[in-house]
Amino acid sequence: MTQTTRDANEPLNAQIINDGAGRQDAVDLGHGIFMSRDVSNLYLVTTADGNVLVNTGIIYSAAENKRRFDAVSDQPIRRIVLTQSHEDHIGGWPTFSGPDVETIGQANLPFVRKQYRDLGPAMGARSRRLWSRDQKRELTERPEPVLTTTFHDSHRFEQGGRAFELLSVKGGETVDSLAVWLPQERIVFTGNMTGPIFGHVPNLYTVRGERYRYVQWYIDSVQRVIDLEPEVLITGHGEPVRGAAEIRSRLTRMRDAAQYLRDRTFEGMNAGKGLWELMDTIRLPDELAIPQGHGKVPWIVRSIWEEHLGWFRYESSTELYAVPPQAVFPELVALAGGHAPILVRARALLEEGKPLHALHLAEAIPAGVPGHRDALGVQLAAQRAVLEGAGRENFSEVRWLESEILRLETALGEAQ
Repeated sequence: MTQTTRDANEPLNAQIINDGAGRQDAVDLGHGIFMSRDVSNLYLVTTADGNVLVNTGIIYSAAENKRRFDAVSDQPIRRIVLTQSHEDHIGGWPTFSGPDVETIGQANLPFVRKQYRDLGPAMGARSRRLWSRDQKRELTERPEPVLTTTFHDSHRFEQGGRAFELLSVKGGETVDSLAVWLPQERIVFTGNMTGPIFGHVPNLYTVRGERYRYVQWYIDSVQRVIDLEPEVLITGHGEPVRGAAEIRSRLTRMRDAAQYLRDRTFEGMNAGKGLWELMDTIRLPDELAIPQGHGKVPWIVRSIWEEHLGWFRYESSTELYAVPPQAVFPELVALAGGHAPILVRARALLEEGKPLHALHLAEAIPAGVPGHRDALGVQLAAQRAVLEGAGRENFSEVRWLESEILRLETALGEAQ
């Protein structure tokens, strides 16, 4: 069977969401567990008296995922467990469900799904801006799973002699996140509790648009999994992590990194330091410097700040009212003597290695005024410099900057 080859030049998150593309076989993980790679993986736990399916994949992969699992087991699916409410976890539910299939989710799942339905157009537009290069197919259908069993903190059941424990880990990507624990085998399925890339800093705020993930809930959820002392950890993406010592070490580092960022941000807030200073100065120490492929330390600092103190920063009364800084840009341009001196200074800032400062200045020149095309050119150069300086580690950062570069290139072409 074919398997998609990863492009090493793409961000890791962009690579893994296409791992399951095309016709493939289910992957035998041992212990009667099979994985089907997808935008987010789904797992079949087999027993002699029917199977348990952990997640159902994205809707447009459902037929292929079912074909893969049908090839490894002729037992019916008795239960479906949804580790969270994102489309790539629940989309295949109609294909795998049936009258005699129990569907289990954490009690907050309907609440989260309502948010996604009500904000679908806004969230969809933002996601497409970032992900259109990577998610090759558009979601034209969004089926809603019907839960037959819900729980708040924990839930237990047995299937074919195998014990299953479901544990709320609401510090994951959604407040309905859960972990699936197989105590006899000491195997835990965490879904995307720690994000799509295991071992990285948490994504407490996602650029695409999502409610904040509370930092203390994240720390507590990671600790809950550590306390299980698993010997195999299976996430929503990639290969399982094996070995109790390795799992404990990596989870502990993730927990401690989040705790460090929480504590340093709290210290700064209590000391009266401003948000921008904390975003600029808080860094993980070398022993906790885990990768930032999905979350990013300055964004975590800001999300912790706004989670606890809100969006009003006590910097200016203007924060409280509906007059944005852009409203006075024309006056500032006029006071500077027009666009020309602003662009001279912006170009100088670029030369000084301060592309974000240059971007602020160039964005003060609105569309339609003389020099606007030159301002677009400065903005484009600044965005390219920011991307080059940031590297290509963080998926959302890369895709946002690339989308801005494309927008500016298009605008420049139209302004000719």
